[in-house]
Amino acid sequence: MISNALFSTLLAQLCWFATFALAAPVDTVHVEGGNAWQYGTGGGIIGLIVLILDIIVFIEVFQSSRSPSSKLLWSLVVFLFPVVGMIIYYVFSNRSAHNSRNGYETLTQG
Repeated sequence: MISNALFSTLLAQLCWFATFALAAPVDTVHVEGGNAWQYGTGGGIIGLIVLILDIIVFIEVFQSSRSPSSKLLWSLVVFLFPVVGMIIYYVFSNRSAHNSRNGYETLTQG
């Protein structure tokens, strides 16, 4: 029950931070034929992609069979270092050993 509340709070905060990822700085000087990447448009799109990938990592961490302290540690690593933390998670986390969905569960007849 606590993990569901933590997950929904974390997801709400990430959605709030997504608005910052989409924001582009306002420039008062109009430049004809200027490069749109230097005004933050590309950074917003790249930031949104990184945010979506980080949310996928958070969902995978919270659905795993890790201990709560391990889930918190991985979540903090990915939250504080979004790109590097995501890479570290996929390389060093031993995801297959902690996957809570290791196949289908057999149904018992009763």
